Amino acid sequence: MKFNYCNDEALETIARNVISKYDPALLKGPSSIPIEDIMEKVYGLTLEYQYIRKNGRILGETVFEDAEIPIYEHGCNGGYKLISVKAGTVIIDASLLHECGSSGRLRFTCAHELAHWVIDKKYFMQLGETANLSSNVIDTEFADEFLNYDALYNNAEYRVNVHEKAVRSSDTDDAIERQANRMASRILMPKCTLKPAFYQAYNTSNVVSDLAALYGVSKQAMQIRLEEMRLLT
Repeated sequence: MKFNYCNDEALETIARNVISKYDPALLKGPSSIPIEDIMEKVYGLTLEYQYIRKNGRILGETVFEDAEIPIYEHGCNGGYKLISVKAGTVIIDASLLHECGSSGRLRFTCAHELAHWVIDKKYFMQLGETANLSSNVIDTEFADEFLNYDALYNNAEYRVNVHEKAVRSSDTDDAIERQANRMASRILMPKCTLKPAFYQAYNTSNVVSDLAALYGVSKQAMQIRLEEMRLLT
């Protein structure tokens, strides 16, 4: 099954609809979009904070059907364990709660996972997989560590499936993740409010930093969004 590719105009429209379902007034002026409230109150998603991987490569994971998924037991013993998770659960890596200055990354991760729920749900449900935001799709460290987890090691069928899932990578995966990033930026930084806000702040010396603080995103995310909108060159 092919994933649902959306052009830029479609993503802008979907993002506006996501925000409008929560509060249309948010589209009238620049503000920090309450992404976690939108996820929970509009889409009925459950947010959980766990250490997903030891190496920190996966920042968020969305569960589309009831499943058992591995998480890292952060502490003196370490190691992985399986936890039962209900459909509609979004797991955010707990490290984002504790890292100094990571609020923007946490909010972008939430928006990225919401994007998967809104536009990729059917695709992932047919694949029977979760969606995750990873800084490296091929998570070899996790694959090796998890395959040595004693409680699961004797289950050969499950072990093979987990290994294939842990290292699966393709051009389609990259396209899905890039699209979720584009959607996330449009939710957190809606064009209809960002463009006038940019021109209002254009003459300030720290326009990117000022707008990033106003919208509750990282400076990097704001820089990319402004460049996409051709407001910065």
